[in-house]
Amino acid sequence: MHRVTKAVVPAAGLGTRFLPATKALPKEMLPVVDRPAIQYVVTEAVEAGLHDVLMVTGRNKNALENYFDRATELEATLIAKGDAEQLAQVRQSTGLAQMHYVRQGDPLGLGHAVLRARPHVGDQSFAVLLGDDIIDEATPLLQRMLEVHASTGMHVVALMEVDPAYAHRYGIATVEATDEDDVVRVRDLVEKPAKGTAPSNLAVIGRYVLRPEIFDVLDETQPGVGGEIQLTDALRVVAGHEAHGLVGVVFTGRRFDTGDRQGMLEATVTLASERDDIGPAFRTWLRDFVATLD
Repeated sequence: MHRVTKAVVPAAGLGTRFLPATKALPKEMLPVVDRPAIQYVVTEAVEAGLHDVLMVTGRNKNALENYFDRATELEATLIAKGDAEQLAQVRQSTGLAQMHYVRQGDPLGLGHAVLRARPHVGDQSFAVLLGDDIIDEATPLLQRMLEVHASTGMHVVALMEVDPAYAHRYGIATVEATDEDDVVRVRDLVEKPAKGTAPSNLAVIGRYVLRPEIFDVLDETQPGVGGEIQLTDALRVVAGHEAHGLVGVVFTGRRFDTGDRQGMLEATVTLASERDDIGPAFRTWLRDFVATLD
């Protein structure tokens, strides 16, 4: 009844934190080592069993569609060179998932972007993965969220403890404990509370598993913080439903916020250090470089 097969990836943002690079390149295509950030997110969905991926895009985002499409001329060149390793890398993104695309149109916020997925999703539950968040594959957060959704039938959000001094940057949850250590009942949410007013230090991060009723709620949601239709405001409404309310999975693994420069650098250095192919040489260089710093 609550089987999820589709993932929605909002990717219409302008990426202003990475200007001037994002003047011509979608922020989702910025590389983390040698793969664009968006590939990590789509791979996460696929590894959780979601092979149908809808990407909500905007103007100047054609590179996203091109990346997940066939590159026949490039493949022919690699075949002629006998470069089987690079050919496999190029083809990996092509066959990763069944990709679909829709334009957001007006940039009216995350809630509006999710609402644009309604014709594709229909009356099924679905997952939402924000492209800025890379979740360490060693801790399969999305898979756990799908399990909780299947067992409870509720909307599910991912929560993570944050430094209270930075709680004003996030959507923050008011929660109650449940019988499961990593699952809480979410009673309320506030988007970017004023400093010192956050009800907890549990912040919503970029993974959601939602029932299709969220679309009706979003239809009625008025613009909130920043003049945008906030998904958080719609989740506040469903949190009040007892039978089909809102629960949170408290995530304690590694998450990289590639939506800002610091997070992107941390993701690149960490993941490069752990790679079998380039990790050993990179770690040696990194140790030597750090030793030169004052």
